[in-house]
Amino acid sequence: MGRPKLFTREDVLMKAIVLFWEKGLSDTTLQDLERATGVNKSGLYAEFKDKEDIFLESLRHYLNTRGGVEILSSEPKSWNNVRRFLEIGHTCYSGRRGCFSVNSLRDASRLPPEARRIIDENNAKLRRLLTANVKAADPTKSNPGLLSDMIFTFFSGLCLEENSSVVPAPTKKKIDQFMEFLAESK
Repeated sequence: MGRPKLFTREDVLMKAIVLFWEKGLSDTTLQDLERATGVNKSGLYAEFKDKEDIFLESLRHYLNTRGGVEILSSEPKSWNNVRRFLEIGHTCYSGRRGCFSVNSLRDASRLPPEARRIIDENNAKLRRLLTANVKAADPTKSNPGLLSDMIFTFFSGLCLEENSSVVPAPTKKKIDQFMEFLAESK
């Protein structure tokens, strides 16, 4: 009978997310993952195929638990949902600033195709939900899909700014101003 695991998959993923968030996939080594998770190489390989698999599972876990889909799916659909979605880019995950998914795209040319697919599918779902919220909040908007793309681009920019700055940006003020702009635009 083998020894029992002294770690949980979720705990490893949570710790790996922080490491990948800071260093990116390409600059993270297996030794970094061992140190960050407290799990040795054989334990990691018993749970995951390789470093890429740990990254992919970390990305899936993050996207399934960060709350963006739940926020934008909340009823009633409204500008309030859009605001709450934008705010998760400020303190998105365990107090971290920015967004792991957006931040991972800094390595876009080195990401495995599966990671790009995961991110693209999630982004498409978020855009559909944003569009539903825009339509519900103001049915007179002439192009809710275009407006949703602008909101998503604004979110991504906020996340990059939050993640790259040493001093937190005045994100709340920017979100307030952007929400005013959205309410006024036709």
